[in-house]
Amino acid sequence: MPNLSDDFVFRPLPALENTIHFPFPLLNPLGPLANLPGSWGGEGFNMIWRPDSTPGQDHFLELNLTNDSLDFEIISGAIPNRGLVQGDINMFGVTYTQKVADSVADAGLHIEPGIWAVVPPTTNPAETATVVRMASIPHGTTILAQGLATGVAGPPVIPNINILPFFIGNPTATLNFPEQILTNPTAFRSPANPIAVGITQAMVNNPNSVLQAAIAGQTILSTTTLQVSTKPTAPITGGGTANTAFLSGSASGPNAVSASMNATFWIELVQGTPNFFQLQYSQLVLLNFGPLSWPHVTVGTLKKNVPIVVPPWAVDPDMPIDILEKLRPPVPPIGAPVRVPAPIEFKPVPVPQPTPPPPPVIHPIPGPPVGVREEDKPEKKE
Repeated sequence: MPNLSDDFVFRPLPALENTIHFPFPLLNPLGPLANLPGSWGGEGFNMIWRPDSTPGQDHFLELNLTNDSLDFEIISGAIPNRGLVQGDINMFGVTYTQKVADSVADAGLHIEPGIWAVVPPTTNPAETATVVRMASIPHGTTILAQGLATGVAGPPVIPNINILPFFIGNPTATLNFPEQILTNPTAFRSPANPIAVGITQAMVNNPNSVLQAAIAGQTILSTTTLQVSTKPTAPITGGGTANTAFLSGSASGPNAVSASMNATFWIELVQGTPNFFQLQYSQLVLLNFGPLSWPHVTVGTLKKNVPIVVPPWAVDPDMPIDILEKLRPPVPPIGAPVRVPAPIEFKPVPVPQPTPPPPPVIHPIPGPPVGVREEDKPEKKE
């Protein structure tokens, strides 16, 4: 039997007329995702307001110091997307598996298989080049999040974030609960003594402070930012979530619907001996139950366990020779210094002008099959 785990290559049938080898203004089919392949490991922090069915109580605050791993593998070949109102396009991408565990209790919290992909600019809809994250969460939710990527010299700007629940549809109408104050004793928060295990009030007030502290004192040469959402702002239109029946609940309300997800990933080139890549992320999921939207925030800082660089021709094995020759770096002489990654800088591609769709195809209404007797034809209603 063939082993497709080793031999799988996307080869569109029939072949695409115009394969887009570089969806972004970078000489790599993966564009801003080029430095993701490999295994990453690190630490982080997780907080979630989750439902509680205790009479007189509807919420519980769970806090976790975490161990985090992310494994990325390339998808070889151009991924075809056939179009009707616009001609065919192709994407390139990577598969990934994320695992998150509570580092104090050594308990698994999360496992997530998914795909990151790059999408070239399109004219119908009129969108710039984008990145897409597609993921399945074992609690019963799938997500598709789309957004933009940028690359700049220097460190990331990591904003503050809070964990305040708010009335559904009104993010300015926030509420505070006693479980947020770590010195308040409560049966509706875990761990029982968060301060004792290293969780601070500053981390609860602003989970992104964990990321900010992790890069304090580092010299970051460049940052590639991937910002995706299940509810992106115009002109990006793709995205959404889907939930199991249990999460969606019934006419009496949901158990805990994952209503939206926003995430930012920062791929950072850090100065060192040699330079190394670091991956940070901040993710906000809104869980709707009762009258409120409840934040679920996860942050992490990971380093690549083994520095690897995937050659572009492994991602796009059908790349024409003339393009390939421009990409292939010369073999360094014996004794030359070890290559270190160079800073990556790029700007979003301008949004293309929209194109009108082609005229619709008119499908005739089918008549009765040939050879049908008159008495077998359906009666006409007056």
